Amino acid sequence: MKNNVGGIDKILRIVVGLGLLGATAAGMLPAWGWIGIVPLATGLLGWCPLYPLLGMNTCPLKKPE
Repeated sequence: MKNNVGGIDKILRIVVGLGLLGATAAGMLPAWGWIGIVPLATGLLGWCPLYPLLGMNTCPLKKPE
C-alpha cells in the first residue's frame, strides 16, 4: 500500500476520529459514533482505500535525488 493521505488531511482524520470515539465513549453520541475508528485508522496508517477509487492523493510527492 502506497501512502495517499498526507499533511493536514492526516491530522484532521486523527482529530475527528478521536473526537467521535471520545464523545461516544462519554455517552454524548449514540453507537454510530464508533465510526470514528475509520478516520482514526486511515489517518494513522496514511492510506485511505477510497482515495484510489476516486483518483485522489493528498500525500506530497517526493522529489527524486
